[in-house]
Order: sequence, then structure tokens, then C-alpha cells
Amino acid sequence: MCADTPGDRAPRIAPLPEERWDDVLKAVTAATGPLNVFTTLARHPSLFQSWIGLGSALLMNGLLPGRDRELAILRTAHHRSCAYEWAHHRDLALAAGLTEEEIDALRGDLGAHPWGDGDRMVLTAADELHERGTVTDATWVELAGRFGEAELIELVMLVGHYHMVAFTLNALRVQSEDPGHRDGEGR
Repeated sequence: MCADTPGDRAPRIAPLPEERWDDVLKAVTAATGPLNVFTTLARHPSLFQSWIGLGSALLMNGLLPGRDRELAILRTAHHRSCAYEWAHHRDLALAAGLTEEEIDALRGDLGAHPWGDGDRMVLTAADELHERGTVTDATWVELAGRFGEAELIELVMLVGHYHMVAFTLNALRVQSEDPGHRDGEGR
């Protein structure tokens, strides 16, 4: 479930029926399957087209390594209590090299798991962005020692983007396609 949204509550905006899909949504679902995030947001076609471009750039064409990307996204999903985002990115995180233990540790105190320096930097940035809306100078210096300007911009935008996606999924009560994923634990 998403924040304050039991999995058995109806979505506030239902997914668009297939007979009303435009060419953009048909192309997206051909690549991903008919995910409710897409079929719901496609009810606003012009916004959906712009959003899918940014999302694709961050998810499939970004400069950040997949592991870093998925660490930031899952930590954001945890902070925003968004089970839909968590469930969909859990599998992507496994594919990017995270272990089950690491994924489970993303829901807890960062100090409780032996994260490597690179992982800890990304997670600290995600935590600071969540808590403060910015990163501290100390975190920025560490990140700048590892990433170039483009990657730094991308990391901040990635976390912000997935906060926005979580807000949207939570507020619209977008439901998982797989009832086993409703609690965010779907394995």
C-alpha cells in the first residue's frame, strides 16, 4: 500500500481502459506492460508525454550507475511510504546488483548496515534531500569527489522526480498490478 492507503481501497482515478489508449501509451505499454502508473497518468495525455520523457531519461538513459540509481529510488520510496514505487523498483534494484539484504536494509537506519562509501554517499544524499530539501556541503563535497557535474545534477533530479512520482501514486491511490505487492513486500 502507499502512505495511508490500504491496498483494498479503490484508486481515486482509475487506469485508462485499453480502448482509449493513444499511440504514446500503446508504445509505453508495449515496452513495459500495462502498468497502472502509466495507464492512470495517461488520462492527462500532454502531461504524460512530457513526464514519460523525463522518467525515461532518468531511468534508462541516465549517467548514474544502475546500483546508485536504484539505491536513491528505493530510499525515496521508503521515505515517501510508496509501496507501488518500492515494488516496481525492487526488481530493478536486484537486476542492478543489490542483494535482498541490502534492499531490506534500505528501510532502516543507514548505520545498521555496512554500506560501502559510494552507497552511503548516495543514500545520505537521498536522506538529506528528503529531510532538508537540499544536501549539506559535506555531502556535496563527497559526491563531487565521485561524480561529475552532470551526474550530480542527475542524482538530485532523480530523487526529486521519484518524490514527485511517489506523491502522485500515493494521492491517486494507484494500485499494484500484483496483489502480492500491495504491502511493498511482494517477493
